[in-house]
Amino acid sequence: MRIGYGYDVHPLGPGRKLVLGGIEIPHSKGLLGHTDSDVLVHAVCDALLGAMGEGDLGRHYPSSDQRYKDISSLKLLEDVASKLKKKGYRVGNVDTIIVAQAPRLGRHLAAMGKKLAETLGVEVDLVNVKVKSGEGLDAVGKEEGMIAHAVCVIEPI
Repeated sequence: MRIGYGYDVHPLGPGRKLVLGGIEIPHSKGLLGHTDSDVLVHAVCDALLGAMGEGDLGRHYPSSDQRYKDISSLKLLEDVASKLKKKGYRVGNVDTIIVAQAPRLGRHLAAMGKKLAETLGVEVDLVNVKVKSGEGLDAVGKEEGMIAHAVCVIEPI
């Protein structure tokens, strides 16, 4: 078995949809960046890539490549899952945390977990999504951005 850890952060700003875990969340701001900037999916991708010893998201899908401009991060996760299978591994489990002051995400967590599990081709109970508030501290607490952390276990097929 191998373990991977992923982290991502993006600023929030007007004029973008807020997408987390592949789910569009109603909010006045969205995450800014080259892709749809889904911090949760990016953290999961980085965890899986790290567990495989394959670097990080930027190595495989650089922001300088226009093919990835505004792409759904779920497409990137599908590709990472394909790489995982080609290397002879499967997902053991994925555990995640979104750090966000607003909006309230609790009612969306199950849908995010289900979407991630579907994209990875695993049972929903192998993917866990949690949320913590920014407690009013730092950029997250001031609703200037969001952070996500992910840890995963991969196992040989």
